[in-house]
Amino acid sequence: LHTDMDRGDGRTRYVLRGEGAGSVFVIDEKTGNIHVTKPLDREEKDEYRLIATATDSQTERALEPSSQFIIRVQDINDNPPVFEEGPYSATVPEMANI
Repeated sequence: LHTDMDRGDGRTRYVLRGEGAGSVFVIDEKTGNIHVTKPLDREEKDEYRLIATATDSQTERALEPSSQFIIRVQDINDNPPVFEEGPYSATVPEMANI
């Protein structure tokens, strides 16, 4: 994305659009850094498509073509273990290496 260092006038403002923009993802209007506002869960949504645009803060015109970001959420095993049979028992020798 475009930066203020490119022009030196400090008028660049960053805007984020797309799935989850403003609720799940936010963009710092001054730096363009994108942050997550809450934990992501693949069971809820596995992919987000965002579009970031650098605009002139006075004219609201885009300073360059928008950038698209695709965020793919990886799955983690967040389910507790299930023991279907039981009870289980085991013995370990007193001096066993663990």
